[in-house]
Amino acid sequence: EFRMGGTGAFGADETPRHLVRVRPFAMSVYEVTFADYDRFAAATGRRKPSSNGLDRKTTPVFNVSWDNALAYAKWLSKQTGRKYRLPSEAEWEYAARAGATSSYWWGTDKGKGMAHCFDCGTELNTSRPARVGSYPPNPFGLYDTAGNLYEWVHDCYHRNYQGAPDDGSVWEGGDCSVRVVRGGAYRSPATSMRVENREKFPSNKGQYNVGIRLARDL
Repeated sequence: EFRMGGTGAFGADETPRHLVRVRPFAMSVYEVTFADYDRFAAATGRRKPSSNGLDRKTTPVFNVSWDNALAYAKWLSKQTGRKYRLPSEAEWEYAARAGATSSYWWGTDKGKGMAHCFDCGTELNTSRPARVGSYPPNPFGLYDTAGNLYEWVHDCYHRNYQGAPDDGSVWEGGDCSVRVVRGGAYRSPATSMRVENREKFPSNKGQYNVGIRLARDL
């Protein structure tokens, strides 16, 4: 159980803050890598996205649309017999907070060297994504929930949380051609990594700064 959302100081779409209770679920320790996604692309005849010369085994995949991210989760479910999926927005925030009530899982400010963004005080090159697991994990053992790449969630974008479900489920409705991303990215400021921050992109287009993290039913 946790309080989802923010005060509205950064945007009305983070309000109202509301109590949510999520059911147990599993979450990827790392963002999905190019090598992970390549197996799916090869098996289904999809184009493999370019990594811009970065190591495909250790770099989180980007330039994958929400539509293809969802298809990847369904394919992986079929291959393994386990139920993989994109997390709901509430599940994502619960996992990223890892029990914290502050805007970052480590505290109230961006700190230094805690995540991969352009003003995070890192020694790594912020003109490109970092290798997965390059920064400390949160208390739930999840890496890069702040920074590196935004991550697709299943939910359609809504302008605020009025009427949002309180059970951690996916919120459909409205214009579902636009889907939510969470977590900030390497070329974004630290404020974008706030656990409350919400962004949106068309579901049918990949983005240079958006990747994938999967949830799994237990």
